[in-house]
Amino acid sequence: MLNRLFFVILWATLFAGQVARAEVTIFAAASLKEPVDAIVAEFPGAVVSYGGSGTLARQISIGAPADVVMLANSDWMTFLRDGGHVQPQSVFGFASNSLVLIGGPGQPPVQLDHASLAAALQGGRLAVGLTRAVPAGIYAKEALIYLDLWDAVRDQLAEVDNVRAALALVARGQAPLGIVYATDVRIANDLQVVAQFPPEAHAPIRYTAALTNDASDQAVEFIAYFRSEAGQAILQEAGFLPPVAQ
Repeated sequence: MLNRLFFVILWATLFAGQVARAEVTIFAAASLKEPVDAIVAEFPGAVVSYGGSGTLARQISIGAPADVVMLANSDWMTFLRDGGHVQPQSVFGFASNSLVLIGGPGQPPVQLDHASLAAALQGGRLAVGLTRAVPAGIYAKEALIYLDLWDAVRDQLAEVDNVRAALALVARGQAPLGIVYATDVRIANDLQVVAQFPPEAHAPIRYTAALTNDASDQAVEFIAYFRSEAGQAILQEAGFLPPVAQ
């Protein structure tokens, strides 16, 4: 109880200025930054907090203020819905994605087998989101297990708290390879896709959104715009795929 109270007070202190001015407070998965930023430009009173879906979901569950939550994993949305933290009728899927292996400049294509992956890593780290909390990391672990690569690389992982942090490790040369979403590579000019994970290797990458129980009227308008043809066009322009069935 004390830890929960401390968190809520700390959150309120850090974001009091922003939230007081905000008409819509949005918690969004880090991989959504570009399209959400573009849509938020249509809502001058909106404030966005980006992070790993698991982190955002847990923050909302213990009282962090938000009107809209947009996650990269439907299981975390189920966690919020089952816990009574979002309006269940407002939950909807809005996009999907694919998973890729990335490398730095000059990195040749990598076969998804033990020998090729070991040769490309050269004893270095494989950058991934937290494999027990961050959706991109969860999908990465599933894919590595499916391809019989998990045991070979599990001790070489560099696990970070969101997919953009994994991207940054490779961009800075701190990890030779990383596993991210296909859309993430579009913002990193010096990085390249060196392998594409087969879609059957992991659960479908579903993005879902919902209104929280304290959502404002402006939040309803934001969600309506997000679901509109104009909002969906912004997602498609950023490389996101259409939503997949649950």
